[in-house]
Amino acid sequence: MLGESVPEVAEAGGKAQHATATFRVPDPAHRLAGVRLSQDVRIPGDLLDFARSGDGWELVIERPPVSRMEYLLELRYHDGSGETVTDPDNPLLVAGAFGMKSVLEFPSYAPPGWLTAPAEPGAGQAFDLPVRSLDGVISVRTWSPADAADDEPLPLLVVHDGPEYDSLASLTRYLSAGVTGKWLPRLRAALLSPGPRDRWYSANTRYARALRLAVIPALTSRLATNLRVGMGASLGGLAMLHAHCRYPDAFDALFLESGSFFCPRFDSREQRFPYYRRIVRFVSDVQSGSLPTRRVPVVLTCGAIEENVENNRLMTAALRAGGYQATLHEVPDVHNYTAWRDAFDPHLSRLLRQVRR
Repeated sequence: MLGESVPEVAEAGGKAQHATATFRVPDPAHRLAGVRLSQDVRIPGDLLDFARSGDGWELVIERPPVSRMEYLLELRYHDGSGETVTDPDNPLLVAGAFGMKSVLEFPSYAPPGWLTAPAEPGAGQAFDLPVRSLDGVISVRTWSPADAADDEPLPLLVVHDGPEYDSLASLTRYLSAGVTGKWLPRLRAALLSPGPRDRWYSANTRYARALRLAVIPALTSRLATNLRVGMGASLGGLAMLHAHCRYPDAFDALFLESGSFFCPRFDSREQRFPYYRRIVRFVSDVQSGSLPTRRVPVVLTCGAIEENVENNRLMTAALRAGGYQATLHEVPDVHNYTAWRDAFDPHLSRLLRQVRR
């Protein structure tokens, strides 16, 4: 079971204390040959195997430098088979890009207050944009305050992986709460479906052209707007910066979370990614000073211990060297939608208020 508990109570499931995390898997029938913790918070591999303890298996680790921890359990059976499962005795689960995971929340963690703040329902529409140059379709869902007139010019937040951002990070709930509480300006959002995201979002010149010359005109013909903010995470963040570099008038500000700004110094392990070299060339150009002279505000967030943090630090430095107002906020989490959600406020909130002014 999850939550603070006295360490000597041998309950099943994961338990988070201030300095440690304890995991226990019951196995009174000795069905299991072993248990191993699957995690992304950089715990050394030789510390992940459970030890037999009484009628089950137990693992105690020092608390990693995060405020919450997503994990799975790798179960091994005596016949050589195995499976990876969520913790059956931990009721706290979270959906992510790769399925459900169990979660431990350490005592320092608190979910965003806007998740339970009053929020008026918004209005929206859904439509498909056939894009001939991509031989594909970009599906769009929009959000706006319910009382917004069609001809009311409002800032437009254009979001890569938009439907995922909404279902896994409650993006439109955040917008609704912010507009209702008046700590966000009135604005609209366009949630873009990713399509074949690895190909489209990987510093793809054809995609950047389609975004600027097909998608944005289609959006602005339907949605009255006075400025545009580009938003994306991981490859989606990379693609937003790439679009700005190719078409400096595309956006008036950028919000980039855990951007996949690959460079050989830190990301050689990504060489099997089919578009690795294309990304590396683009990032190298930016770091060499190839940036538009139209300098828009850029806010970046990244998990303090995730694999992308070093390349995000380098990208922030390159943007600043190019005269951009760029800030990087490192959060106590890793590469997942909850981490990105938890960074909306205050970091996206401040950016939206800034560009609105």
